[in-house]
Amino acid sequence: MADPGADRDALKRAAARRALELVVPGMVLGIGSGTTARFFIEGLAGMRVAAVATSDASADLARAAGVELLEDRAGAPLDLAVDGADEIDPALRLVKGAGGALFREKSVALAARRFVVVADDSKLVERLGGTFVPVEVAPFLWRRTAERLAAAVGAAWTLRGGEPRPYRTDNGNLVIDLMFAGGLADPERTAGEIKAVTGVLDHGLFLGLATGAIVAGPAGVRVLGSLD
Repeated sequence: MADPGADRDALKRAAARRALELVVPGMVLGIGSGTTARFFIEGLAGMRVAAVATSDASADLARAAGVELLEDRAGAPLDLAVDGADEIDPALRLVKGAGGALFREKSVALAARRFVVVADDSKLVERLGGTFVPVEVAPFLWRRTAERLAAAVGAAWTLRGGEPRPYRTDNGNLVIDLMFAGGLADPERTAGEIKAVTGVLDHGLFLGLATGAIVAGPAGVRVLGSLD
């Protein structure tokens, strides 16, 4: 029997290869985190580019590929950011953060002239929030923050990793995963409600940020939106 995971990896590699066609020598890139982003980073080996990484793990992969890493460009925009997504809706709105790097991923997406998403077609959804929406929160009085979040948006919540050994982001913060029955009817409203809660650093709703998406499926690779 074929391994479904191996099939998904093949699709992710196909999407990453298409994204690599957008890279030209001399670019400064934003490089994401996760499996599909890993394939993109590995493909940068031998290219004359520099990058800002969204996680320590992605930075390690970039160093191994010989990519020069930068922390800041003195306010200059990145030429191109490439990252994966956990959910993609028809309007190119995203849920990200299953890997925990959502704050840095959003910061990099905002800093880029173009933000292109790479994914396999299992990430396409009609409505966001069918799985969960991650929220990065400060550790101080985190439970109060989680309770305020749940009350503000009408969601159930869990602390990622559990209380005995909670997951910590590269920023040293915690992640609260919010679950919405039936998904999100109004992602923009929910995003605003989450961000207004004291203790929240940022959330995994990426709205109006992606300029294009490269999505691989059994029938091939297709482009949603624009890659220009």
